[in-house]
Amino acid sequence: MKKLLFAMLMLFWIQTQAAFDDYFENASLRIDYYHTGNNLSDSYSFDQLIKEPYWGGSKANLLDIFDYGKYKFLVYDAASNTLIYSKTYSTLFSEWQTTNEAKETVKTFSETVICPFPKNKIRVEFQARNKKGIFEKKFEIKIDPKNYFISHERRLVFPKYDILNSGDPAVKADIVIIPDGYTKDEMDKFIKDAKRFSGYLFNASPYKENKSKFNIWAIEAPSAESGTDMPGDGIWKNTLVGTSFYTFDTERYLMTDDNKDLRDVAANAPYDEIYIIVNTSRYGGGAIYNHYAVCVSENPNGEYVFAHEFGHCFANLGDEYYDSETSYNDFYPLDVEPNEPNLTTLVNFDIKWKNMVGKDTPIPTPNDVKYKGIVGVFEGGGYVNKGVYRPSYDCSMKSISVNNFCPVCRAAIQKMIDFYTK
Repeated sequence: MKKLLFAMLMLFWIQTQAAFDDYFENASLRIDYYHTGNNLSDSYSFDQLIKEPYWGGSKANLLDIFDYGKYKFLVYDAASNTLIYSKTYSTLFSEWQTTNEAKETVKTFSETVICPFPKNKIRVEFQARNKKGIFEKKFEIKIDPKNYFISHERRLVFPKYDILNSGDPAVKADIVIIPDGYTKDEMDKFIKDAKRFSGYLFNASPYKENKSKFNIWAIEAPSAESGTDMPGDGIWKNTLVGTSFYTFDTERYLMTDDNKDLRDVAANAPYDEIYIIVNTSRYGGGAIYNHYAVCVSENPNGEYVFAHEFGHCFANLGDEYYDSETSYNDFYPLDVEPNEPNLTTLVNFDIKWKNMVGKDTPIPTPNDVKYKGIVGVFEGGGYVNKGVYRPSYDCSMKSISVNNFCPVCRAAIQKMIDFYTK
């Protein structure tokens, strides 16, 4: 029986590998575009195409199965109109649309999607969720891989350092760690920080049980100055990928809108996820699903921040806290089921963790310590205390706590690990 199962798995692997080889090269096509809009509307415009030397994603799981995030892009073989690749993601622009600034002005963000480099002509369709959470087509581009305007130029080339090399990127979850605010003389410090923070990740379940399924690369890319921008304090630093506190005027929100430089640096290694470590001791960080994650290097809560933010970026986990100031307005409409696996408005709870709730557990579940440690439906999450529910009394997505992901979050992380490492 075991031999039969092994043979079937091998046949499936050969078939999926053949599908990849039929359509793609072992390299990446990077599509840069501009996303422009305000709180009510948005538009797309094409920027540039770049061929990058690595493909870090799976060669078996080419179609997204999660339907997470705000956006989706789909790659079709132009001749047959066969869907050959898809991925869901979110961006800084989608968060900005929920701020007060977006009510007052129009703004443009640089964004990027990446797919395996095609052998033949493709059609790429961009979709976004409408107010009801349904994906709708927004933009389309046709691409000929033989187009000589596809750039092969490498702008920001730096050495990569192997923090953890577990094997072929096609069957591993690949993280590229990028420094910001580390000068040339601080590169040794960055490598030490990258090793330390990688260790933090594997202190938490389910990452520690799956350590052999990860690759982690650190890019030795120095900045001109040490530190990061703190606009509210009048501090500005010349750093490689332009991180800044006070993103959306929230002091602790540490992000960057320098998309192109970030992607150019990331291209020095195969990657599924980008993680930026910022050389500062001030508390802060941030992350967006399949976009990038950020944490600070020296804060006492660094271990929590690193794992918490990676939960957003890697598994689309939502914030479960509800007593913190944010710049968002109606981030989770109460008549729409959130796409995050650990949040619900009970609009369609059947697709969430309902099968993990015990038959004797009340729904909603009282926010009482006696229910700590069980899976329930606790009101308060997604930045509001009413109408949005979380699966656990406490979790690393709710409070500053280490190795405390609840069963629902652990299951979501495990599914994503399995997807990337098939």
